[in-house]
Amino acid sequence: MLTLDKIYHAAFKLREVIRPTDLIHAPEINPEADVYLKTENLQVTGSFKVRGAYYKISTLTDEEKSHGVIACSAGNHAQGVALAASRSGIKSVICLPDGAPISKVEATKSYGAEICLVEGVYDDAYKKALQLKEECGYTFIHPFDDENVIAGQGTIGLELLNDLDEIDAVVVPIGGGGLISGVAFTLKSLKPDIKVYGVQAAGAPSMANSVKDGKIEKLDSVSTIADGIAVKQPGERTFEYCSRYVDGIVTVSDDEISTAILTLIEKHKLIAEGAGAVPVAAVMFNKVPVKGKKTVCLVSGGNIDVTILSRVIKRGLLKSGRTCQLSIALIDKPGQLRGVSQIIADLGGNVISIHHERASEGEDVNGCYLRIVLETRNYEHIAQIRNALTSAGYCIVQ
Repeated sequence: MLTLDKIYHAAFKLREVIRPTDLIHAPEINPEADVYLKTENLQVTGSFKVRGAYYKISTLTDEEKSHGVIACSAGNHAQGVALAASRSGIKSVICLPDGAPISKVEATKSYGAEICLVEGVYDDAYKKALQLKEECGYTFIHPFDDENVIAGQGTIGLELLNDLDEIDAVVVPIGGGGLISGVAFTLKSLKPDIKVYGVQAAGAPSMANSVKDGKIEKLDSVSTIADGIAVKQPGERTFEYCSRYVDGIVTVSDDEISTAILTLIEKHKLIAEGAGAVPVAAVMFNKVPVKGKKTVCLVSGGNIDVTILSRVIKRGLLKSGRTCQLSIALIDKPGQLRGVSQIIADLGGNVISIHHERASEGEDVNGCYLRIVLETRNYEHIAQIRNALTSAGYCIVQ
């Protein structure tokens, strides 16, 4: 059973391994709110997950420890369990889907775990972990639906209350629900007036749907860049805690998540993974009622796969109006390109790529298309450039 005593005990045990992460003032996230960032992306292993994993392992009996532990994960939980087991001097086996990013596999190995790659997806890795648990007697460390894991995550709530006076709202990512269950239980038990809002990716709204319908529901599929919260079904315990202690659950799109990641990089020099950026996205795009409130966004992790970071940044630039693509129909004669470029330059746009092609068969024999990608300041800047080109007689077709 989850109690405040257990969470305080978890905080005591975790002093051996974690760092109390900083709370950074971030007024530019939403000028209408007083926003702070809880930087769990700077935690050891790059995520909050080590809290729950370490506390869970610390509560095992000597007999359980002698057999080792097993877990399944595609990322942060794997690294948390591996480090916790290594610090506790016990064996850990992590089942990973064979499509997991190489960087995450190698990071998990570096913390001392034995890796078992399983053909398929997370669900296949989960089944394999349970099979090995029965065959070898390992203790299974659940990523979220475990009271001790939840207690470990709840220690973040204690840190928030210690570091910031008069908090009005805390915005937390939700995947399986372990993080928000611990944080919400802690905050509501000590300061019931604090609002706690959960955020899920629009492509994986398992907890949002379940709480709305009053019963646990399983999604047929999930699709989001926030792989750390791409969970098809919430846990039984976490569903109960969310239903009781969370004031609202909202969703954000992949475009909004990408914009949040980009904003954290540019404005605050922080790298967040998709799951860690969803609270920032929710506050940036006013998905939660935080106007005029002292609000904490819990940036839960920073383990983004560097191979997709550039794509996420590109998507964030497009979403925020920082880049745009124009297709312009022209008459193929000298000076056309110079005229278009001059207008863009005069208005402060920066051309980063250009493609010129003659019209295809069946169109005006003297026609051509100019496709330009340019850097811009925002959507208003894009509209200004488009209007100037149109006013000069150029035909924008896209």
